[in-house]
Amino acid sequence: MTNPASPMISTEELAALLDRGALKLVDGSWWLDGRDAYADYKVEHIDGAIFLDLEQISAPDSPLPHTLPSPDHFATVVGKAGISRNDTIVVYDAQGLFSAARFWWMFKLYGANHVRILDGGLPKWKAEGRPTVSGPAGTPDAVIFDAVFNEDPVSSLDDVKTALGSTTQILDARGSARFNGSMPEPRAGVRSGHMPGAFNLPFGQLLNPDGTIKNGPELEAAFRSVGLDMNRPVITTCGSGVTAAILTLGLTLLGKSSRLYDGSWSEWGSRTDTPIQP
Repeated sequence: MTNPASPMISTEELAALLDRGALKLVDGSWWLDGRDAYADYKVEHIDGAIFLDLEQISAPDSPLPHTLPSPDHFATVVGKAGISRNDTIVVYDAQGLFSAARFWWMFKLYGANHVRILDGGLPKWKAEGRPTVSGPAGTPDAVIFDAVFNEDPVSSLDDVKTALGSTTQILDARGSARFNGSMPEPRAGVRSGHMPGAFNLPFGQLLNPDGTIKNGPELEAAFRSVGLDMNRPVITTCGSGVTAAILTLGLTLLGKSSRLYDGSWSEWGSRTDTPIQP
């Protein structure tokens, strides 16, 4: 059984809670290549899951991809999905652990009191022979999500500029080829490379083969393997703020707080006034 204080929840524990109808289950799947996650949801999802679109709960007027919205916008979208701040919320995604961490982080930022991630996501659920259903999302009764925004875990462009050369460490979740500039960025107009002095920890290095997240000494070893000092402040980053949340999740599991650069490389790499190291 999973530790109830942990951000993670096991498939066994989720199954027991679903039998009691004691939570709000969210399919928060999202794909970097633009694949239609809602189309996948209609084919197969865990019974009772609500589908939330990452783009719909993000800032509608931002030039950057899926950045944080205003508290009112987040509250409106989530409230229409039937989710309140005091609900027990469990988020999963179709890749095991990918976008679900971003949903977990956002829910916590806006004041959700009980939010967890299904460890291993839909792939592990299916691999264990647990049931899924098909069909479109239902229309839940709208509720009030009383958003209270906590800005402390969020880093801005200026915060990252200030961090360069300081005791604060920048930890990048992108793959090594994107980090070192040998692979072009997937978004047009974004330069290749990384922030000077940043550490590279591709998010997959925190995961087990079954898509669950490592824990304990094995998880800490993944962070230390790239040279991270666990006693110094950390800002996590990635391409657009999605997989950086996996690094943030891993640090949280180790009892360490961090901040996430919401604009991430989509913002940093698209500007001309930000230093880049190939």
